[in-house]
Amino acid sequence: MPIITTEIAIDAPPERVWDVLMDFAAYPEWNPFITAISGEAALGERLAVTLTLPTGKTMRFSPEVTVCEPQRFFRWHGKVGVRGIFDGHHSFRLDPTQRGTRVEHAERFTGLLGWMMFGKTRRQTEDGFRAMNAALKERAEA
Repeated sequence: MPIITTEIAIDAPPERVWDVLMDFAAYPEWNPFITAISGEAALGERLAVTLTLPTGKTMRFSPEVTVCEPQRFFRWHGKVGVRGIFDGHHSFRLDPTQRGTRVEHAERFTGLLGWMMFGKTRRQTEDGFRAMNAALKERAEA
């Protein structure tokens, strides 16, 4: 299945990076890609997420948290329409380094239309990930 994977080195400990990622209320202040998010970051909980692509197109969806390992790994499963048609598994992996944290920001697409939709949205999604990564770095290092 198609996947987008980006990463960034942040000169801050995983605890600090995690705190920024989990402070959903502050996302509108700093995040150019996930411009709004609410809900509880706990296994099985539903989030309300608003994405703004670099083109300005806005998407809203309600993914389910599938993994929440504090200061290490966070993943949700979202879908467009009916589950199994076009699904996304969005994740953040935090790995400690000598200088701080390596963040892997990824999404794996599944479903019947996974390849087709991936081809249409890949570039915009990857650009959005990179913009978010840069903003996360700036905020965590501040």
